[in-house]
Amino acid sequence: MSAVDRLLRSGPAGAEAVVDAYRDRALPLVEQLAGKGFRDQWAALAGLGVLRLDPPETETGPEPGAAADAAPGPVTRSLAMIEGIGLAGVDPGVVYAMASQVFGMEYPLRAALPAEAWRAVARIQDGGELLCHALTERKGGSDPLSMDTVARRDGDGYVLDGAKTFITAAPVADLALVFARTGEGRSPFSLSAFLFPVATPGVTRADAFAKTALPGVPMGELVFDGVRLPAGGLVGGEGSGLALLTSTTTWERALLLGYALGPMRRTLRRLTDWATERGHFGRRMGASHQVASRISDMALVLHRSRTLLYGMAARLDAGTPPRRLSAEAALTKISVSEDYVRLTEHATALSGVRAFIADSELPADLHSPMAALTYAGPNDLLRIGVAREFGLPVEN
Repeated sequence: MSAVDRLLRSGPAGAEAVVDAYRDRALPLVEQLAGKGFRDQWAALAGLGVLRLDPPETETGPEPGAAADAAPGPVTRSLAMIEGIGLAGVDPGVVYAMASQVFGMEYPLRAALPAEAWRAVARIQDGGELLCHALTERKGGSDPLSMDTVARRDGDGYVLDGAKTFITAAPVADLALVFARTGEGRSPFSLSAFLFPVATPGVTRADAFAKTALPGVPMGELVFDGVRLPAGGLVGGEGSGLALLTSTTTWERALLLGYALGPMRRTLRRLTDWATERGHFGRRMGASHQVASRISDMALVLHRSRTLLYGMAARLDAGTPPRRLSAEAALTKISVSEDYVRLTEHATALSGVRAFIADSELPADLHSPMAALTYAGPNDLLRIGVAREFGLPVEN
């Protein structure tokens, strides 16, 4: 274990064992999956159990390397698995997509769906089917009550018309969680959520966008033209869409950035090793106070990010309702995403031109950390929401 990893083992003891276990399980796959398509990578990593919500103690005994009395809660375990595969070097786009499904869809849906309905879609945990979250529209996504997608009652079911865009995994997803208007105006009960196969007649997928951030996971659009949905496709009651959306976004803001922990740790370790060995003006580069300061700042932001994320996981494991964590989840997302950018900026400054050479030993991906400022809600808008929860009369 490197000195960096020893210093940063700030999570619960059981969680650290899970991080180590899934790093070691994913390491052999990294080389095997190089150049493979997104679904191939998804299936291989799902085969490790990364998408499963229930701790393995209920199936095959304790987590490898973890004492039975130190086993983490299921949410903490999910976060540790995500960190572990990221630490192994799995494509960050794939890790991001897995974190998005686990935290932004699986946990909220399991809480919202009746047991029988959850069992019908629980196969997504095995990776055979992939779920996407369809909320954003071309005219905007941060104001869900302005959406144009409409689901009209038709007999015992609904007819869905509209379009959603910027949807992670939409070009390859099997199931879609779609939010649509079922009522008029800006009432909090005017939205509903529907879960149905993307192959349903009337659904069209647009081609995947060419992305500069997290290119390893496809993103696209879904268009709905007279899509007939059975009443059973409704998640919760009609008009409960905003409540479900609040849950999915709180879960995402609380833990989605767990996908960044592995890349952050890898970057810090790589820069530390390089600065320790590289000669620079007649001495090792790491002997410079300026270099040492940047390395320490990188360690600081990573330590802070891990502490915040595992703290949120512990709160959710303790049974804290997501609705009570909305402000803390937003603050966590803001802090971790901005620290991800900060760490990458330090790494780029230390790497020099090597940061911009793809096959160098110190390449830097600047687009993906910057994009994290937007995922699960732009940070500027999240700050407004936090201020509003403090009682300030601020508007969007």
